[in-house]
Amino acid sequence: MSQSVFHERQRLELCAVHALNNLLQNPEFNHQRAEEICRGLAPNSMINPHRSLLGTGNYDVNVIMAALQIMDYAAVWWDKRKSLECLVLCEIFGFILNIPSPISLGFVSLPITRKHWIAVRQIDGVYYNLDSKLKAPAKLGGPKELKEFLRDCISGGSCEILLVVRREVEDKRLWIIEEEQAT
Repeated sequence: MSQSVFHERQRLELCAVHALNNLLQNPEFNHQRAEEICRGLAPNSMINPHRSLLGTGNYDVNVIMAALQIMDYAAVWWDKRKSLECLVLCEIFGFILNIPSPISLGFVSLPITRKHWIAVRQIDGVYYNLDSKLKAPAKLGGPKELKEFLRDCISGGSCEILLVVRREVEDKRLWIIEEEQAT
């Protein structure tokens, strides 16, 4: 690996912030900036619907999408009914997934899960799982391994996938081979 891989570790309920920074490979966002985005999304709300009531994070997809727009990216919801073979990986900057994550108290794992944001991105030709709950980035490999990882996440149920693309890629739908073209 010719460059080191930036990887923020989980703190509070800031997985959305960590997923954004890990995807961007730079600490572009922090708790304060995410809170500003929340206030912009719901300026007249006493209780902001885009984050935790406690103000510790747990940001929703609207905050992620707004943050990506600030950086001139767009988030495209992936239709899980489509084949992953339709993805044009060279046009996709990265992926943000919302996956179930076990809850634990100390060393005790509870039999319940909650949603957790993670980033996946190609760096120097290798795809990495940049989950902030991991001690270090997890090397996935090439396109085949990436698609296996995404399939596993989808088959695990309750997973949402956002494709992160440049705005012009979104506008022209360059991130997908339409299924009639793929066959």
